Amino acid sequence: MTNIAPTTDPATTDLDRVIGFTIPGRHARGRVARLGPVLHAILSAHAYPPVIERLLAESLTLTALLGTTLKNAEGQMTLQAQTEKGIVSLMVCDYKDGELRGYVKFDAERLARLGKNPSLHALFNKGYLAITFDQVTTKERYQGIVPLDGETIAQAAESYFLQSEQIPSVVRLGVRRDAQGMLIAGGIFLQHLPEGEVGRERLHVRLDHPEWQHVEAMGATMGADELADPALPLETLVWRLFNEEPEVRLLGGTSLARGCRCDATYIQQVLTKFPETERAEMADENGVISVDCAFCSTKFPIALADFVPDAL
Repeated sequence: MTNIAPTTDPATTDLDRVIGFTIPGRHARGRVARLGPVLHAILSAHAYPPVIERLLAESLTLTALLGTTLKNAEGQMTLQAQTEKGIVSLMVCDYKDGELRGYVKFDAERLARLGKNPSLHALFNKGYLAITFDQVTTKERYQGIVPLDGETIAQAAESYFLQSEQIPSVVRLGVRRDAQGMLIAGGIFLQHLPEGEVGRERLHVRLDHPEWQHVEAMGATMGADELADPALPLETLVWRLFNEEPEVRLLGGTSLARGCRCDATYIQQVLTKFPETERAEMADENGVISVDCAFCSTKFPIALADFVPDAL
C-alpha cells in the first residue's frame, strides 16, 4: 500500500479535512472527510433541535465529500433537498474553495411530534434531491435532480449517483458527540471509475463487476464511530479498509472552513439593482432595509441614505 501507515495518536485530532485516494487495481476512487469546529461554527448560528442538527451535519459532510471533487477552486457545488408538504421544506448546503455553509427550514411543531430518529421520508415526505456543480472558469454547469429516496441522506446520495450518473457508489456517514457535547461528523464516498469512454463497455450495462463489488463490500464495513472518531487520522481509515490492496494512491488533502459569503457591501450591491421605489418599499419607518442571511443568521441593516439616488 502506498504512503499510508495505520498511525493513531490520542494526543492529536484529525478534523475539518478531506482526503482523496484511488485504487487502481479496482478501478475505484474515494474520499474521506471529518468535520468538527467547522460544523460547530455552522450549527451554533442556529438553535436547531438534535434531529435537524444531525441531518445538517450529515449533509454538510456529504457536501464536503462531493465538493472537493471539483478541479478548480472557483467552482461551487450545491446540495439542495426540498418538498412542498414535508416537515423539512428546504435544506441547502454548498461548498466553494474549502468553505462550507448550510441551513434548514422546517416546521418545528410537526417535528416535535416525531420520535428521536425519524426516517428521511418522515422528514421530507415526497422530496427531491438536487446536486449542482458550477465550473466557473469553463462556465459549465451540471445539475441532477432525483427523488429523495432511502432512509438516510447517505442512501439518498447513493440513489442519486445510480439514477443520475449510472455510477455505482457507496456513501457512509456518521455523527457523534465528543466529551464536550460538540458534534463530530465523518463520511466516506467510494465510486467505481466510469468506463466506456475509450470504446469499452460501460460498467453499468454489465451483469457483474467483481472488482467494484469488493470495494463496495469493504466500504460497507466502515462504522459510524470510526468515521466520526477525531483520534483516527483519515489515512488510517483508508488503511483499515484497503491495506491488502497492492496499491492505493493518496491524492492529497483539503482543509475545511466555515464560509458564508454574505456581507453588507455585497448585499448593498444586490439591492442597488432594484429601482429606488422598490427599495423604499422594503425599508422600515426609519429608512432601513433589514436583510437576514439564512446561512449564518446574521441581520444586515442597510440604510436608504447609503444609496446613490437613481438618475432621472
